[in-house]
Amino acid sequence: MNKVLVIEDNNDSSRLLTLALTRAGYDVISADSGEDGCLLVGTPGILFILLDINLPRMDGFEVMRRLCDRPGGHPPVIAVTSHAMAGDRERILSAGFSGYFTIVEHIHRVLGLKK
Repeated sequence: MNKVLVIEDNNDSSRLLTLALTRAGYDVISADSGEDGCLLVGTPGILFILLDINLPRMDGFEVMRRLCDRPGGHPPVIAVTSHAMAGDRERILSAGFSGYFTIVEHIHRVLGLKK
């Protein structure tokens, strides 16, 4: 099965990601907190994880630390955030994430804007 775990606390963002992934043929499992996401990581068949960085209580960096401490490893984790600050990309990748993207960053790239 093509399972994806989406860990996102914003309902609108979660629905958008779920819709896009479902249309692309993925079976989406959702968690609205870092704690719940950590519990679901062991679900068999997860190909990758989309993880919001700005979660309340347990942010995406803490979730990533816990995933890195799991015996047997974890699926690839892609950071998703609406905020892009200077140095975020390096900080996120050095924390062990497989990738990183912001929606606004991609919109600006498509439009040829430099912000």
